Amino acid sequence: QVQLVESGGGLVQAGGSLRLSCAGSGIIFSINTMGWYRQSPGKQRELVARITSSGSTNYADSVKGRFTISRDNAKNTVYLQMNSLKPEDTAVYYCNAFSQSILRGTSDYWGQGTQVTVSS
Repeated sequence: QVQLVESGGGLVQAGGSLRLSCAGSGIIFSINTMGWYRQSPGKQRELVARITSSGSTNYADSVKGRFTISRDNAKNTVYLQMNSLKPEDTAVYYCNAFSQSILRGTSDYWGQGTQVTVSS
């Protein structure tokens, strides 16, 4: 059974920091591209940051320079360090695990989400 469990969300003032964690189980964590997405009311889910199995990263323009994604394959965990938070960062943040190979096919899993609220 695949599980992605996010933690670390909460309420923070603008300018503050939070670190989100996502622990994966039931998957070969190291081969997955891990991503953080977010969704706020009335908006579509959007990519925040992504890190490939080789460690390459990409970020949404809105978070570049403020957020950092990292992974620890030994702990099956991906992190999102969020600094200089803004009210517009308020959203539910979701962890995603994606892999695609000829041998194993395609898999795409989501966590349950964690709420991040940034007050002005």
